[in-house]
Amino acid sequence: MKICKIAGKAIMMFIFSMAVCHLPAQVLNPVKWDFSVKKISKTESELVFTATMEKGWHLYSQFVPEGGPIPTSFKIDKGMGFFTVGNVTEPKPIEVMDKNFDMVVKYFSETAVFRQKVRVASDKPVEVKGIVEYMCCDDERCLPPTEEPFSFKLPASK
Repeated sequence: MKICKIAGKAIMMFIFSMAVCHLPAQVLNPVKWDFSVKKISKTESELVFTATMEKGWHLYSQFVPEGGPIPTSFKIDKGMGFFTVGNVTEPKPIEVMDKNFDMVVKYFSETAVFRQKVRVASDKPVEVKGIVEYMCCDDERCLPPTEEPFSFKLPASK
């Protein structure tokens, strides 16, 4: 009788563990990125990086004091046929005293549009690739820094 109870428990544990293993894991991805190009002139374009955050989540500015959250950063691969003009610009961030970091931080909620001007110096179309690295938090937690690859196709300048 005791062997039957032990075997029954073992079978139930096996069934439970199999059921739990097949449950889909919930992956948090509260920031969605959209990448587009705005043509400015024959030789210049603007790369547009649009971040849309789920309600309650925020994304940090490029300009965060050291010791705070990871700032949003844009790493554009060096390529042939184009060069960047100036730095990536961002909208005016929200500034608050953050008790988690014990400092004033700058962040965006809902939507943030970053822009980078580029000049094309090629008679052929050019591809601009890179990665945006960012950190997002809500009122309860912060997610680890995330990298999002991007790619833009720019028309020839001539």
